[in-house]
Amino acid sequence: MLAYTIRRLALLVPVLLGMVFIVFTIIHAIPGDPAQLILGQQATESAVAALREKMGLNHAYHVQFLTYIKQLLMGDLGISMRTQNPISEEIWPFMAATIELALAAMLVAVIVGVNAGIVSAWFQNSWFDYGAMLVALIGVSIPIFWLGLMGQYVFSLQLDLLPTTGRDNIRDPVSAITHLYLLDTLIQGRFDQFIEVVKHLVLPGLALATIPMAIIARITRSSMLEVMRSDYIRTARAKGLRMFWVVYKHSLKNAFIPILTMIGLQTGLLLGGAILTETIFGWPGIGNYIYNAIQFRDYPVIQSGILVVAMIFVLINLLVDILYAAIDPRIKY
Repeated sequence: MLAYTIRRLALLVPVLLGMVFIVFTIIHAIPGDPAQLILGQQATESAVAALREKMGLNHAYHVQFLTYIKQLLMGDLGISMRTQNPISEEIWPFMAATIELALAAMLVAVIVGVNAGIVSAWFQNSWFDYGAMLVALIGVSIPIFWLGLMGQYVFSLQLDLLPTTGRDNIRDPVSAITHLYLLDTLIQGRFDQFIEVVKHLVLPGLALATIPMAIIARITRSSMLEVMRSDYIRTARAKGLRMFWVVYKHSLKNAFIPILTMIGLQTGLLLGGAILTETIFGWPGIGNYIYNAIQFRDYPVIQSGILVVAMIFVLINLLVDILYAAIDPRIKY
């Protein structure tokens, strides 16, 4: 197990290098002069040329790439062209907001999706089975932006139950420690703020959870049906074990490998694909951060944001692979 983990971590090096190369190449292929954008259209040619020299833009492509790799190894993600702040310092609050939102959405998706899939397989061809799979199909089909807008209209404008935008109450903002507001409010003992943060999480979390919830439900049902037809499951039932224990103890554990794979993939996708949800709900996450950088053509921020999200996606897949052996002892590394 340890040797496998070390090998997989070693294999991450060429994967990450390839990822950096692709992102660096694509960003440099975007039209526009970064130096001209920083100084504005009224800047003189000499000023633009001096800034290009300072930023190393006059060097050959391979020299720029090697310089960027060296900066990354030192933990330097560059300087934002818009704010003139180090990206490594300003990116974490946005990343923390997206992590909190994605984890909340996946918690809902896993709890509801897995149990809906289990019950559908347990009572195959029942009204619940047909109803759950119909809802799952609708959940996959509904656009997130439409669901988010409808949620705001119903629960915020009509019922006045939940806030429409932001992460906390602007009149009583959370004092950020880790920038994970749920954790920060608990550390400070501010349970009133904790409830407020949860309220702000509900609508964007549910909107973001819809698609992974539906996919997990369908994968769980399919995997559970395959396992429940196995001989050892029929033997367990013949011995008189309660159906609940047969399903949740014996069947689920052996059916969980494809479910875990889908959970890992969907978590990675949520971290990188929450831009629509973050835009609709004014959520200050990494998606919004990259979107604003695109509007201002802030190339270093775009590049760094994509790399951070991609790196987290790769690490999540590594964690999922390692968890396979913990779930199914038959898997040997």
